[in-house]
Amino acid sequence: MIEPFNRHRGLVGPMDRANVDTDMIIPKQFLKSIKKTGFGANLFDELRYIDQGSQGSNPQERKENPDFALNNDRYIGSSILLTRNNFGCGSSREHAPWALKDFGFRAIIASSFADIFYNNCFKNGLLPIILHEDLIDKLFTQLYYEIGFSISIDLHPQRVLLDDGRSFTFQIDQFYKNCLIEGLDEIDVTLRDKQAITRYEMERRKLHPWIFGAIK
Repeated sequence: MIEPFNRHRGLVGPMDRANVDTDMIIPKQFLKSIKKTGFGANLFDELRYIDQGSQGSNPQERKENPDFALNNDRYIGSSILLTRNNFGCGSSREHAPWALKDFGFRAIIASSFADIFYNNCFKNGLLPIILHEDLIDKLFTQLYYEIGFSISIDLHPQRVLLDDGRSFTFQIDQFYKNCLIEGLDEIDVTLRDKQAITRYEMERRKLHPWIFGAIK
């Protein structure tokens, strides 16, 4: 199960650069676990800290980079990340959406995403939203101008809503949309047909018993 996503309102944090790859999102030295938690402390590690981190380093004892936007007090608690094109490029590591989710992000808005990263977001309860570059530029302008810039996302009508009344629609695959709304990953969806799968396997044993001869 994943955390359902229906409507969300949150503070927007900036990652104002293009081609942010998965190694920048969560560096390779932290990929020592297959648990989905605990990676948020090292999100954007090379940008976020002055020193080079290693597995087991205490983030509270490390010196933060004051020039990194997400370390700024005005963006603390951001749950929506605003970024540029080709976000999540590079390796296919699923740790990247794990780290973003563990940090506290529920949605990412960009002009484009790398395909594998884009699909991995849905599998982990993150909503990736694609908007035109011109809209991304306008959102960044408002983000830098307005302290506490927050937006609302309504997944049912697929809309991003601003406090001034403007709204923008976005496209999303219907399957992934339903999964997010219902809080299901692909395994959960498959298990909905558990009884049918069991019946099929039992019938297959009857029709082709030699296939299962070595299976106890």
